[in-house]
Amino acid sequence: MAKCPLCGNSLDWGELIEQMLKLENAAEVMKNREKFMETFEGFVFKCPHCGEEFYGKNLPAKEAEKVFELLNEFRGSIDWENGKVRLRLNSLLALDTMLEKWDEKMRG
Repeated sequence: MAKCPLCGNSLDWGELIEQMLKLENAAEVMKNREKFMETFEGFVFKCPHCGEEFYGKNLPAKEAEKVFELLNEFRGSIDWENGKVRLRLNSLLALDTMLEKWDEKMRG
């Protein structure tokens, strides 16, 4: 799971995405994988724990890609009017990782 590169505290992906929803072209960014990843890597996030800022490129790209997929897989995952993410992204990422590991174990 993503951690602040400065203080090391765990980050909530929902909160991170909500910071990105303030972008002028957020709706467009959230629909295009390349644009999302490019914007994500260059975006300056603010840690809710220590208040320091850091670039998205310092967070796990693989998790960011999965977050993009989850947001686009579930209709209504973003409340655009209020700028909120409705999904529990950290829980879904953890579940996805567990299922991947279980799948690998069953195949191997």
